[in-house]
Amino acid sequence: MENQSEKPVICFLCTGNAARSVMARIMFEKRAPNYVAIGAGTLVLEGHPMSQRTRKALERFEISDHAHRSSQFGEKHVGVDLVVAMEPSHIEWIRRNFPEVAPRAATLPRLVRELPKEGSLVERIMKLNLAEVEIESWEEVVDPASGDQEIFDSCAIEIDRLIDQLIDRLP
Repeated sequence: MENQSEKPVICFLCTGNAARSVMARIMFEKRAPNYVAIGAGTLVLEGHPMSQRTRKALERFEISDHAHRSSQFGEKHVGVDLVVAMEPSHIEWIRRNFPEVAPRAATLPRLVRELPKEGSLVERIMKLNLAEVEIESWEEVVDPASGDQEIFDSCAIEIDRLIDQLIDRLP
């Protein structure tokens, strides 16, 4: 990925790039102007807009991105500075399909809990030994995909909290 701005690039990753990674990317983008936020999925129908329930969940935060189109994680994402995944299976997918990215891929809950606060972003990520660390069940932001609007709203509230905590840990 070509980074023209020299700002660190963070890729938010979920399954379909239609709900969790979209919420996280938009929330992060609005609050962390010193970073470039992008999103992708592990099993994507390319070019689709976010789900209507995602759009409605974001409305309560007075944010949206009508231009969003889903994107499959691929070679264009390999150069990102950090991949922030929504569940353990996404990390396993990265390790299998893009092992070169594994040292820079972690779940959002793990980063919020364990990302060191001192040093450059690269140094702090490397201290986590992400390519080798055992992924655990507590690391999941539950996929709202088959749920009703209330489930999407709850997911957005959880992601909102986690994004604030992630930003607090970033340089």
